[in-house]
Amino acid sequence: MARLHVLGASGSGTTTLGAALADRLGHPHVDADSLFWLPTDPPFTKKRPRDKRQAMLLRLLPAAGQWVFSGSAPEWARPIEPSYDLVVFLWLDPAVRMERLRRRETARYGKRLEAGGDMAVASAEFLKWAEAYDTAGPEQRSLIGHATWLATLKAPVLRLDSAVPLKDLVFAVLSRLESRQ
Repeated sequence: MARLHVLGASGSGTTTLGAALADRLGHPHVDADSLFWLPTDPPFTKKRPRDKRQAMLLRLLPAAGQWVFSGSAPEWARPIEPSYDLVVFLWLDPAVRMERLRRRETARYGKRLEAGGDMAVASAEFLKWAEAYDTAGPEQRSLIGHATWLATLKAPVLRLDSAVPLKDLVFAVLSRLESRQ
């Protein structure tokens, strides 16, 4: 049985690794953003109320189930923390991570990001926020905030550099799971 949580900075590959692990294990995959944000256009503009996202979390990721949960949610996913069998923390060089994010934003939203586009300001603010991850304090999603939270967990934590190929990340996680059995 595996209940995995994969987290890290935006652009570090948490969703990609979470989906790959879920596919390999045959488990459902839930990304924190799908619970945290209400579906809007432009996206990521309205938060789902905490009680609603926690109810969805508990329904989609039951303690008795097998699943992969990706994304950062230490402040609102506490109800499922005792269920984690393994927490995977991804880190990526900030310059590489920001380049990934810029490419992703452009691929997703294209002309909407150009001056005057309906997502130009929001995207610039998001990139500024994401860039601060490695230096910000615990008041926002940050390296120090994640490190502090990870130190409180009872589940084992596997720290990986997500610059390595996806297949190697999957292998590292699966190997760690197998060693626990």
